Amino acid sequence: MMLLSSNSNELHPCIKFFSSLFINIVARWPGSTHDSHVFRSSNICHYIEENYHSLDDGILLGDSGYACRPFMMTPYSNPSTPAQVAYNEAHCKTRVIIEQTFGCWKRRFHVLHSEIRMAPEKVCIIIGACAVLHNIATILNEPMEDGDAGDEMNVGDVYCGPDQGQAVRNYICQTYFS
Repeated sequence: MMLLSSNSNELHPCIKFFSSLFINIVARWPGSTHDSHVFRSSNICHYIEENYHSLDDGILLGDSGYACRPFMMTPYSNPSTPAQVAYNEAHCKTRVIIEQTFGCWKRRFHVLHSEIRMAPEKVCIIIGACAVLHNIATILNEPMEDGDAGDEMNVGDVYCGPDQGQAVRNYICQTYFS
C-alpha cells in the first residue's frame, strides 16, 4: 500500500523521503493472514475511515487484493479504455517501490524467506528488528551482499467484494489519464 499525492500523478513527497524505509510495521498476525485483513483491522484504517473527506486528503494505493474505497485505489481488473490502461500502468509503477523494498528486505535477512520456527512473541521481535536494521542499512547506504535490488512483485488475490471506491477511481482515471 502506498500514499499518492492528491495534486499530481506523483508520489507524495513524504514517500519520496521515506522511499525504501519502513515507517510502520505490524508483526502480530500469522503469515497466512492477507494484507488487506491486517489493514482493515489496523488503527490507521479506522482513523482514515473516520477522517477521510476528499482527494485533498491523499489516497492509498493497494493491489487487487484490497477493496477499492474512496481512500484506497486499486487497479482495474479488466481495463476497457485507454485511460484505465494508463491508470493501471501508473498504479503499478508507483506500487512497485514497496514491492522492491520487501524484496530487498527479504534478501538482506534470509530468515524472512520462510517460516520462522520460534515462539510467536520472538518472531514478532525478529521481524521488527529486521525492519529497524533494514532502515539503518538503507540510511547508511550499505550495499546488498547479492548486489542489485531487482524488481520483485507480489501479486495478491483479486478482491471481489463491493466497489465502494469505484466512483473515486473512475474520477481519477477520467481526470488524470484521459
